[in-house]
Amino acid sequence: MTVDLRAPARPDVAPIQRRTLRLLFVTQIIGGVGVAIGISVGALLAARVAGTAVAGLAQSCGVVGAALLAVPVTRIMNGHGRRPGLVVAYLIGAVGALLVVLATVTGGVPLLFLGMLLFGGGTAANLQARYTAVDLAEPARRGRQLSLVVWATTIGAVAAPNFAALADGFTRGWGLPSLSGPFAFSAVAFGVAAVVLLLLLRPDPLLTARRLAAADAGTPPVAGAAASPVTDTAPGARRVGMRAAWRVVRGRPGARLGIAAVAVGHLVMVAVMAMTPVRLGESHSDADVLRVVGIVLSLHIAGMYALSPVVGWLTDRLGRRAVILGGVGMLLAACAVAGTAGHHTPRLSVGLALLGLGWSATMVAGSTLLSEAVPSGVRPSVQGLSDLTMGLAGAGAAAASGFVMRLAGYPTLTLLAAIAVVPLVALALRRVPPTAPDEEE
Repeated sequence: MTVDLRAPARPDVAPIQRRTLRLLFVTQIIGGVGVAIGISVGALLAARVAGTAVAGLAQSCGVVGAALLAVPVTRIMNGHGRRPGLVVAYLIGAVGALLVVLATVTGGVPLLFLGMLLFGGGTAANLQARYTAVDLAEPARRGRQLSLVVWATTIGAVAAPNFAALADGFTRGWGLPSLSGPFAFSAVAFGVAAVVLLLLLRPDPLLTARRLAAADAGTPPVAGAAASPVTDTAPGARRVGMRAAWRVVRGRPGARLGIAAVAVGHLVMVAVMAMTPVRLGESHSDADVLRVVGIVLSLHIAGMYALSPVVGWLTDRLGRRAVILGGVGMLLAACAVAGTAGHHTPRLSVGLALLGLGWSATMVAGSTLLSEAVPSGVRPSVQGLSDLTMGLAGAGAAAASGFVMRLAGYPTLTLLAAIAVVPLVALALRRVPPTAPDEEE
């Protein structure tokens, strides 16, 4: 009797990847609704509960929360896979939304801030989903598949604000205060996304990618591997934290460029976008300003998301670095157009649309480059570091932009934003050597 000792045939990951992409597309829409429907009334609700003076700070808590929650979420992913990490992030967001509702009922300001901080879990899940899309993607299609998940968020983000009034009216029948209804619906949306992912995101794409990488490298199988996800990664990878992730990024030019592109693009976008409504308020009456702001920001959001599949296709066709440089060019053009627009609203609208396109290019190409520049064993930690850096950069830009606007005006703000892009230009122009990270684990 002979025993066949040949290694099992490599599984076909294409059906797994298609299933993963379809599932992420659906949950991104649901999660996008949850995030946007709450954010659409967040400032108004915070002003009612805590006062107008701290309404902006309450909104910032959601941004900071998304950045900080990226750390524990990616630790979960690094040790146990994408599915539990995404589920936990959405559940944290749901708890945060319920705390906001409770704060509205009780008038508790500290509870409101805590709720908004945890509400950032929904955003953290939406951001991490884009990395889940490339775990099993073919190298030539990574940019397109990542951008498809980014684009799916647009559907929920655009549709959700239109349902805020409906959600608020519906929950008033339950005895909830005005403006709390959208957050109640956010909690439901996050809960639905968590349940769908918990039940259907199988097999886990990250753990599957690690098993394939180990098989390709000739790593012998470990007893009990199927029952223990930790065996799917390199030794010690389960405990890789932000400090270790930073050491990995420092040692890889592609990873440095990827994380810098995402962070700088987000910083410039937030800094300019945050003060654009204030700029419009200088030249429009109270009766018109909300309508004008809505139009301008709609064009900006369209620039951010609507063309992301095209950006992803270009990322795969022209290369990651070329699209990052193109994004840098659009960010600089946006600052120039918006900063010199004066009170000419059409020109300012063009500037904000370019700003969104520049953000899309740096986000999609930078995220793709970062994901393929590091070994799969440490990839979730490095991606978490990227989201943490991006979130803190955006929060800092939002906080500083108000002071710059007050002291020096909008043109100076756009000039400083353009200057912030210069280091990214220098980094992007440096040659990035090709790597095969999974072979180096």
